[in-house]
Parts: sequence; structure tokens; C-alpha cells
Amino acid sequence: MDIPADVAGLLWWATGLSLAAFLAALVGVPWVVARLPHDYFAREDREAWRGSPDQPLLALILGLIKNGIGALLVLLGLIMLVTPGQGLLTLLIGLLLVNFPGKYRVERWLVLRPGVLKGLNWLRRRHGEPPFDAPD
Repeated sequence: MDIPADVAGLLWWATGLSLAAFLAALVGVPWVVARLPHDYFAREDREAWRGSPDQPLLALILGLIKNGIGALLVLLGLIMLVTPGQGLLTLLIGLLLVNFPGKYRVERWLVLRPGVLKGLNWLRRRHGEPPFDAPD
């Protein structure tokens, strides 16, 4: 049974994208999880991620980079939900980076899913960081 050339090309692209997503998650997810403060999900209020307000151009550039990386991780996390890789953790990290209304509620909902907080704390232990405080 022969596979049509256009389907074979699509399969090669999907395989390459899946492999790239897996490698990005393998490096990026533990790096981000280890650098978040232990009370990130338990805080009442969020701290601003930007530097001083006297550098608006730098804040804009950093915001674009942060949201771009977050959107890429969300996309890769969605792909990894159906392919090999840590889809849910990658999706969570992507959502942590992207700014949108209601983000705090979504983060807390995801962290309270069975196994997610346990997985995040496992990554933190491997990097010598204290576990996350559980949200109320």
C-alpha cells in the first residue's frame, strides 16, 4: 500500500514538529518551573513581571518576547497532548507566560488537576527547589 506524496510529506512535518516540541519541552519546562517562586500559585496578588516604568520600550520588547514564547509553548503543549511529550506541563508553562484576562483562575484550575502539582513539584525537587505551595 503506497502513501500519497502529500500525505507522506504531512506525516514527516508532523513527526518533525512533534520531535521539536518534545525537545523544547524537555529543556524549557524544567527551566521555567525551577525559577518560579514556591508561592506562585498560592498568592493573593501577582507581582508585575516588568522592570521599572521608566523603560517602556524595554517592557514592550520583553512583553512581546514573553508572550511569543508562551504562545509557542501553548501550541507545543496542545500538540504533545496527542503526541509523545509532557503536553499538560508544557501547556501550563505556556499559559503562565502568556497574558490574558482570567489567567490566574486558569492557572489555579490547571494546577489543581490530579497529578499536575505533583509533576511540577517533582521537577522542582530535581533542581533543588522547594515544592510549590498548593492553592486554596
